[in-house]
Amino acid sequence: MTEAHSRAASPHVRITVGSSNPTKVRAVEIAAASFFDRVVVECVEVPSGVPGQPWGDDETAQGALHRAERARTALDADIGVGIESGVDEGPFERLYVVSWAVAVDRRGAFGAGGSERFPLPADVAAALHRGDELGPHLDRLVGIPGISRREGAVSLITGGRRNRTEILVVAVLHAFAALLQPWATHSMDFR
Repeated sequence: MTEAHSRAASPHVRITVGSSNPTKVRAVEIAAASFFDRVVVECVEVPSGVPGQPWGDDETAQGALHRAERARTALDADIGVGIESGVDEGPFERLYVVSWAVAVDRRGAFGAGGSERFPLPADVAAALHRGDELGPHLDRLVGIPGISRREGAVSLITGGRRNRTEILVVAVLHAFAALLQPWATHSMDFR
C-alpha cells in the first residue's frame, strides 16, 4: 500500500460481517486492512431478506444492505458489512453472476459497491432459469459440496485463474470507499 491511500486513524474499528462464509469474511479482512490501521472483523449469521437465489442487481444489493444493517446492529459494531451474490440478465442473452457489498456505519450512512461480473455457461443458466440456486447446482455438477464457501463459481469457470474472495474484495473496497469517502479528505492530483 502506498502513502497515497488514506487510512483511518483510530484506536480500532469493529466490523461485523453479516455471514460466516469464509470467502466473505476474508474479503472484508483484506479490504478493511487497506482502510484502517487497527481493525477487528467479526461475523454473525443474519438473514438477507431476499430469496436464496437473488435475481438482478437491485434484489442482490438489497440482500447486501439487509445483511449489513442486521450485522452492525447484532454485535453493536462500528460498521456492518453485507455481501450478497446473485445473477442478472446481461448482454448477448447471457446470465451473469453479480456480487454486491454494502458497508453501514452507526449513523446509518452506507456505501455500496459491486464486483466484476462474469457469464455463466448456458447449461448452468438454464438450470437457474428452471429454479435451481447457483451454489447447490454447482455442488451437484462438480461433486464438491460447499463450493460457494470456498473457491466459488468464478474459479470453476476460469479454471482456477480467479477465486471468489478476489471477486468479493473488489465489491467491499468500493463499498468502504463510498462510505468513508477517502477522496474528500485528501487532495487528488491527477496531473
